[in-house]
Amino acid sequence: MAVTHTSEIRLKVGLDENRVPEELTWSAQDGGIDNEAAKAMLLSVWDSKNKESLKIDLWTKDMPVEEMKIFFHQTLVTMADTFMRATQDEKMTATMKDFCEYFAEKLDLKG
Repeated sequence: MAVTHTSEIRLKVGLDENRVPEELTWSAQDGGIDNEAAKAMLLSVWDSKNKESLKIDLWTKDMPVEEMKIFFHQTLVTMADTFMRATQDEKMTATMKDFCEYFAEKLDLKG
């Protein structure tokens, strides 16, 4: 199958004098996103040749710790959902969702 369209997602990281992220913005023209501000990002790509994940984990120095906890919880829930769509493994997905509930409970994220 030939590629008939390409889409670009751009990430921009503004750094301070010590190369610590001050600001993060991202753009995705196909999604209607243009220079949207963010406080944190987690990016993983699969290197098929070496069979390993390559990651970029960044957050601005003004990202509140409480928001980071919520961000991680929501990311874990999304990963469980993505795992289900990718593998159809209902048993492991349920286990992952159980952990997400435990994580939220331990961090007192549920109101």
